Amino acid sequence: MSPDTAAAAPAEFPARARQPLRASFEFFPPKTEAMEKTLWEAVQRLAPLAPTFFSVTYGAGGSTRQRTHDTVVRLKRETGIDAAAHLTCVAATQAEVDTIARAYWDAGIRHIVALRGDPPSGMGGRYSAHPGGYANAAALVAGLKRIGDFEISVAAYPEKHPDSPDAAADLENLKRKVDAGADRAITQFFFEADDYLRFRDRAVAAGIGVPIVPGIMPVSNFQAVSRIAGLCGAKVPAWLAELFRGLDSDLDTRRMIAATVAGDLCRRLSGEGVDQFHFYTLNRADLTFATCHLLGVRAP
Repeated sequence: MSPDTAAAAPAEFPARARQPLRASFEFFPPKTEAMEKTLWEAVQRLAPLAPTFFSVTYGAGGSTRQRTHDTVVRLKRETGIDAAAHLTCVAATQAEVDTIARAYWDAGIRHIVALRGDPPSGMGGRYSAHPGGYANAAALVAGLKRIGDFEISVAAYPEKHPDSPDAAADLENLKRKVDAGADRAITQFFFEADDYLRFRDRAVAAGIGVPIVPGIMPVSNFQAVSRIAGLCGAKVPAWLAELFRGLDSDLDTRRMIAATVAGDLCRRLSGEGVDQFHFYTLNRADLTFATCHLLGVRAP
């Protein structure tokens, strides 16, 4: 999708009744007092939009385990909104992971985002299963279902996970996670609507019947997102690079472009029947809130 076609997208929406759009928001656990303040300011800004859930990430090797737990429990307690904890297979035995899952259950958390996880060295490192641990996300999903009737979200990759040999193998892996009990898949961020739409069609043809929720990352720091995209296998189109060219020191313009690009992507997907979106907020509310406003996701 080029910028020209993106700009034309709103006029192409079919004139038909639509389901109300729904959004969910992802945060990461704060490391400092200042970061905690920023996080809770974002929560207060986004909670009135009545998200379907908040999710909280989990550091490589379980490095944010306690902070993830504390943030999830506080989100649930203070907002009343469903809060989902990320949980990975990395650097822990099955018994250790099961203990964490039971602690979430005992704390009233019923939603887990079950992931294989990045290796302790971080994204781009070589992954190997922990001795005595869950081998992969499908095994983790099955293990969680043995512990309790968790609602489980898993990851999906419209442009293929970088560790998968090919797109077919990647889709087979997603089906294994769904067959093990996953309730929905949330995609890695992407910038071309057609990449998601092709992936959704292939997933349906493969017998994957759960919702595949597009993961949306509004981009204001283009260089940072480009680095992340390179590690996780997401494509950065040339037209997007051109939009941000020459704006390194112009934050206000970058933010306006970011909201426009994310809004156009979401509206194109909405026109193709998508009614759920998951936003990678990076613990800031402004761009996500603006994109939701463009979509009509607003406080009651």
